[in-house]
Amino acid sequence: MFPRLVLSLGLLLAAGAFVAQPASAKIKVDAALMKSLDPDNDGTVDMNEAKAAAAAEFKKLDTDNDGTLDAKELKGRLDKSAIKKADPDNDGTLDLNEYTAIVEKKFKAADPDNDGTLSEAELKSKKGQKFLKLV
Repeated sequence: MFPRLVLSLGLLLAAGAFVAQPASAKIKVDAALMKSLDPDNDGTVDMNEAKAAAAAEFKKLDTDNDGTLDAKELKGRLDKSAIKKADPDNDGTLDLNEYTAIVEKKFKAADPDNDGTLSEAELKSKKGQKFLKLV
C-alpha cells in the first residue's frame, strides 16, 4: 500500500509540474523559431524581419479585427503599465504603429552589441525573451 501511495504521489507531483508552467516561461529559441523569424536564413533576426514578425503577430492577436490591441488581447505579453507607456494617443489600445514602436524598442534593448541583428544568444537573454513575447 505504501509503495503505491508514494508512486501515486510522485506521478501527481510530476503531472502538476508539467501542467503548471509559469506564464513567464522562457520561449524556446530553436530551429523552428529561427526559421519563422529569420526568412533569409542568415542566423540572425534583423529589424525588418522583426517588424514583419510583429505585424503578423499583431494580426493574430487582433481577434476582434478592429485594428487595435487592447489589454485583453495583449494579456501575457504587456502589462497595463507597458501598454500605457506605448500608447501616446491614450486611447487604451495599441494600433499597428504603436505596437511596432514597442517591438523596435524591445529589439534595440535585446541588441547589446548594437549590430542591428539579434543572434540566438541575444534572443535567449532576458531582454531577448521580452522581445520574443511580442513577435
